Amino acid sequence: MKNYILNRVVVKPSWTLVLSLLLVVLMAFGASSLYFRGDYKVFFGPENPQLQAFESMQKTFSKNDNVTIVLEPESGDVFNPKVLGLVAKITEDAWQTPFSTRVDSVTNYQHTEAEYDDLMVDYLVSEFSDVEITQEMADKTKQVALNEPLLINRMVSPSGHVTMINITVQLPDKLDQTQEVVEIANFVRGIVAKYQTEYPDINFHQAGIIMMNNSFVEESKGDMMTLIPLMFLAVLLMLAILLRSLFATLATLCIIITSIASTMGIAGWLGMYLSTATINVPTIVMTLAIADCVHIIASMNYNLRQGMNKQQAIAEALEINFSPVLITSATTAIGFLTFNFSDVPPLRDLGNLVAVGVMLAFVLAITLLPALLTILPIKIPKQTQGELGKMDKFGDWVINKHKILLPITAVCILASAALVPLNQVNDVPNKYFDQEIKFRQASDFVDENLQGVTMLDFELSSGESSGINNPKFLKAVGDFTAWLRAHESVDHVVSLSDTFKRLNKNMHGDDTSYYKLPESQELAAQYLLMYEMSLPYGLDLNNQINIDKSSMRVSVTMDNLGSKEIVAIEQAVDTWFEKNAPFIDVKAASPSLMFAHIGERNMKSMLVGSTLALVLISGLLIFALKSFKYGFISLLPNLAPVAMGFGFWALFSGEVNLGLSVVTSMCIGIVVDDTVHFLSKYKRSREKGNSAEQAVRYAFSSVGRALWITTLVLCTGFMVLAQSAFALNGDMGLLTAVIILLALAVDFLFLPAFLLVFDKTVYSNRSLDNV
Repeated sequence: MKNYILNRVVVKPSWTLVLSLLLVVLMAFGASSLYFRGDYKVFFGPENPQLQAFESMQKTFSKNDNVTIVLEPESGDVFNPKVLGLVAKITEDAWQTPFSTRVDSVTNYQHTEAEYDDLMVDYLVSEFSDVEITQEMADKTKQVALNEPLLINRMVSPSGHVTMINITVQLPDKLDQTQEVVEIANFVRGIVAKYQTEYPDINFHQAGIIMMNNSFVEESKGDMMTLIPLMFLAVLLMLAILLRSLFATLATLCIIITSIASTMGIAGWLGMYLSTATINVPTIVMTLAIADCVHIIASMNYNLRQGMNKQQAIAEALEINFSPVLITSATTAIGFLTFNFSDVPPLRDLGNLVAVGVMLAFVLAITLLPALLTILPIKIPKQTQGELGKMDKFGDWVINKHKILLPITAVCILASAALVPLNQVNDVPNKYFDQEIKFRQASDFVDENLQGVTMLDFELSSGESSGINNPKFLKAVGDFTAWLRAHESVDHVVSLSDTFKRLNKNMHGDDTSYYKLPESQELAAQYLLMYEMSLPYGLDLNNQINIDKSSMRVSVTMDNLGSKEIVAIEQAVDTWFEKNAPFIDVKAASPSLMFAHIGERNMKSMLVGSTLALVLISGLLIFALKSFKYGFISLLPNLAPVAMGFGFWALFSGEVNLGLSVVTSMCIGIVVDDTVHFLSKYKRSREKGNSAEQAVRYAFSSVGRALWITTLVLCTGFMVLAQSAFALNGDMGLLTAVIILLALAVDFLFLPAFLLVFDKTVYSNRSLDNV
């Protein structure tokens, strides 16, 4: 049945062409419903416990998605009338930011002080930007700001050389918030642009969650506009050079386009969306589709050089390559399907779509491709008798040097594998972006000059209405705040305990000896009520306390920490409350904490996925090669490149992020391709009665050229992906390209040497001429 269908493809190429294109158009039509999501929440499924905790905290308190504008005057002093006037102007303009709910700056800070028996609450500088700021006002602002825990290291640096305006926004509760994020980012950029010309001696930096989300959007779209076209160009040029046939290159291009269009169309039909991960589907499907085409075209060219006519050459190429291409497509699909073990939805979508694309590429490679090759005027000159190609010469060299190659390659593999444990799982969201990206530059500047960009929010619950006024609760919060500030990585803590201390001092005539927590619950409640009633709209305490005053939020800003450090701090906080305040229920949440946990959990789940991929692929190879021996042998060249690749990564970086956590599963599926094609040709020759040397020579002669062409194309594709300014994509592309290149080296040097030394099976003696 298989041979009948394959023969029909060659005999009736026009019908095959028409039917294939009709099916492609039908599938591709679904792509019209695709849309893009660029917010960081796409990395977390609805069942993610850290996401649930974060959303619960945002419902309890006000949301804290934000944009920050940091001002850096060249004079190094923000406490002068000119700079403070600019801060006041930006603060006033920032209230017009779409979806803004709060704007905080040093100028609109609600300063409290005593005036006889009254509590005075007023703007530290001014509510309006048109008020003339005097030097006296600037001096007072400096005195207050540099001694106020809620301002120092948050709104202003200890040296007074930078200051920040923080805009809090509340995005609408809907799945796709990309449009709103872009709208907010553009508005804030407009504010900055408005004052950059007027104040050339002041540098502006924009950071915050909204700007991070916007960078996800911009960099993803940038990759789509640059990397994919660049990939097309690079691959076409390479194929044209390596295949030495314009028409074979055009046929391959048709398979690439139809495979990508069909895959993205199916994504649309399934209601999927594009994300920072799934925009790479076209690039990956493109590279994998090429591998199928190259093997069939290379075999066709080989047959034409042996003197076959074109129809016979294509039919023979299909028959020889059908099983290996099917096996390699299936193993690649299995590798990508194990992405479903990932806790990251975009990575699951990436795996599923590429798996679909790989199998579609296989179907098109054995139907549409041979139909095109039959129709197009492809001509290959017959090889001269006795002429040796480059692969034949290389095969002879490997055979002659195999006793030296085996120990050398084995030592290289083992030495590289020994470096693997040096890698550590570590996700730092800001490092997802290249240092050339403005958001990364702004975040690094803020981290170095004002406060860190790692944030943790802690909800402290007393369990009773108005419980936050209880002196016992307040003392525990005060002690916890002091403990946090003593931590070396903590830059700033926003705690209501500081406000209670300040109010207590104010209500005792600003006597500094009373800068301590109130000693009675009634007194604390009165202070808090009086203070709340004096606060203007938009600057209330809803971001710190809940409605019935049973819970309080303490916000901690830290250095740019990795996932391990963040999780360690979370555990340390839990331990502190267990020992010092067990009566307080504490919950932690923040985007930083979400990324910290997802990285750790994703690596563990992908280890399970990789193990399953290895078992399934090994079983499939044993079945396909119909040999336990060759199936077992195939494990060595399949695992070695991955181990060597991560050994290289230990020296290159040593940090494994979300993107790299799926590389093992992906590469096990991809690198099998070379092994399967080499072993299938080797086994085919051995079963004809030839020696191991003859079988190795035949494998190099028949499939060697196709293997290095596909490897070169795959490496090019993933190296293009490595140019992405988004580290999850760039790192994944770079490491995958390295592993694929190492896989070719293992299959060309270690595998044949291993076979020549250990494969001593004797088959019935038949001539290689019959292969």
